[in-house]
Amino acid sequence: MNPKKKATVPKQESVWDYPRPPRIEDCSKHIRIIFNGIVIADSTHSKRVLETSHPPVYYIPPQDIKTEYLKPAENRTFCEWKGEASYYHLRVGEKYVRYACWYYPNPIPAFARLKDHMAFYAGKMDKCFVGEELVKPQPGKFYGGWITSDIVGPFKGEVESENR
Repeated sequence: MNPKKKATVPKQESVWDYPRPPRIEDCSKHIRIIFNGIVIADSTHSKRVLETSHPPVYYIPPQDIKTEYLKPAENRTFCEWKGEASYYHLRVGEKYVRYACWYYPNPIPAFARLKDHMAFYAGKMDKCFVGEELVKPQPGKFYGGWITSDIVGPFKGEVESENR
């Protein structure tokens, strides 16, 4: 991917200024996730992971998630930076989504702060908010970044989506 970096205005971030390997930041912004009319997650204590070409991924601590709606999934994946990820399916009433979120039960030491925090795919939820802003999901089925007005791309996944 050879993107042309978009210009930023004050208080905007370009994903092309994010580092590789990724960086973790504490985030006090109000994060809310709604699925089938239920607030699944509500937090002001998330972690934000920033990686070159990706919009931020928000990892929410389990105490801020209604975990009774989550069911363990059999799938595992491996991230070269964070280690092995596990997944959950989500069911609220009759509405069900597979692989709604992922987490790192035993992340590598550099990412130990993410242990058991969960990241949700915005595109699989009814609504996700950062503050009062409705999030746009990162393009591509594999990616979990959350796009808000203070983030500019182009984003990994856009080129792949446009070429299909």
